[in-house]
Amino acid sequence: MALTWSFDDIPDQSGRTTLITGASSGLGLVVADRLARRGASVIMAVRDPAKGERVRAGLRGDIEVRQVDLADLDSVRRFADRMHADGRRIDVLLNNAGIGVRTPAPTPQGYENVFAVNHLGPFALTGLLLELFRPDHDPRVVTVGSNLYRRVRPRTDFEDLTAERPISSGVAYVKSKTANLLFGAELDRRLRRAGSPVRSFLAHPGMASTPMQDKGGLTQKAVLAIVKPLFSRPAEQGALPLAFAATSPEARTGHFLGFSGRRTDPRIHFEALVPPADDPALAERLWRLSEDATGVRYLNGDLAGRP
Repeated sequence: MALTWSFDDIPDQSGRTTLITGASSGLGLVVADRLARRGASVIMAVRDPAKGERVRAGLRGDIEVRQVDLADLDSVRRFADRMHADGRRIDVLLNNAGIGVRTPAPTPQGYENVFAVNHLGPFALTGLLLELFRPDHDPRVVTVGSNLYRRVRPRTDFEDLTAERPISSGVAYVKSKTANLLFGAELDRRLRRAGSPVRSFLAHPGMASTPMQDKGGLTQKAVLAIVKPLFSRPAEQGALPLAFAATSPEARTGHFLGFSGRRTDPRIHFEALVPPADDPALAERLWRLSEDATGVRYLNGDLAGRP
C-alpha cells in the first residue's frame, strides 16, 4: 500500500502537544516547524539549548526548548523528572534524534555511543514519559528507523553494549536503527496487551540530506558523493513520513512508513517489517537488555516507566 500525502494534509493540531527529540536541525526541525504552523504546541528536546533557542527564534508558533542529552541516561531522567514536576502532558513523542558517527569515548554509563543515543536513550525516555500521555488525544509514539537494514545484514549482538568487538560507524548505525524497529514493534505489542490508548508507529525518511550526513569520515563522504545524487531527498521531503506517522488518521502501526528506494516516487509506503526486525523473540530479548542497561522498566504489567 502507498499513498500521496503532503504537509498540507496535516490535520489541525490545535490543543495537541508534540515532543520532538533532535529538533534543532534536519528532519526534527522540519517537523517541529510544520506542526507548530498547524497549531501544535511543540517541545524541542535538544542537546544544545543555546542552538535550540537560536533556531526557535526563527520559527512561528508555540514552541519551547528543553535540554536533554540522549547519550547520558542521567540527563534523560532529569528531563523526564522536569516534565513530571512541571505537570506537562504530551500527545506525541517523536523519537527522532540520532547520530551516525562513533566516538572513541563511551557514554557516561560506559556504553557505545551510537547505540546509546539511537536506542537506549529513546527507550528510557519513552518509558519515563508514558504517564504523561493524554489518553483521549490520540496519543502516539513515533520511532524513526532506517531502511538500510533491508540492504545489509545488521548485527544483533545487542549484549555487546560497550562494543568490545571491533565495529565501524556504519555497522554500529545499522545495528542501532534495527534496534529502533524491534523496539517500536515490541512497544506496540506491549501497549496493546496493556490496553493502552497509546500507539507506536515506525517511520523512515529514506535517504535524506541532513547535517548527520556531513559528519562521517572520508570513506562515508566518498560513498555519499556517489549515491546522494541518485537517491537522496531534501530534508523537507524526508520529514514527510515522520509528520504522517505523528498526525495522520491513515497511519497504521505494524508497518514501516516511508519512501521507496526510487527518489522519483513521492508516495509514503506501508512496508512490512522483514528479518530480523520482525522477530518477536529478538525484540523481547532486546527489551530485557534495554531495561537492564537503562534501569527503566515498563509495560511489564503496568504503564509506568518510573522506578
